[in-house]
Amino acid sequence: MRSARRLAAAATVTAVLALPYGAAAHARVDDGDGDAPSARYPGAECRVRTTGSRVTAHCHNPYPRTDRVSLHVECARWWDLDSDGTPVAARPAETVRLTGHCWKEVGSAWVSHRHPD
Repeated sequence: MRSARRLAAAATVTAVLALPYGAAAHARVDDGDGDAPSARYPGAECRVRTTGSRVTAHCHNPYPRTDRVSLHVECARWWDLDSDGTPVAARPAETVRLTGHCWKEVGSAWVSHRHPD
């Protein structure tokens, strides 16, 4: 009887370890209704536009959870200062506008998201 239990336990452990990485995604801690919070509310949808040396991002949050968005601008010239904007709260059903600039050309710009708990 004990050897059958050990064999079953070993088979279960082997089966769990053999799962691909994506199949084990349900092992994350969630808030009780089965979906991970980040999967249910991925954050505001942002559109970033660069015009010359200026950057503008419009972020709309269609979800019932506040998302804190921040604009990051990386300038193309080594002497031009990169900037990380102050986080702004995009409340549910709200659109916020973020702006930034470089003195010369913009190398890249993106928006980061953070969900306050």
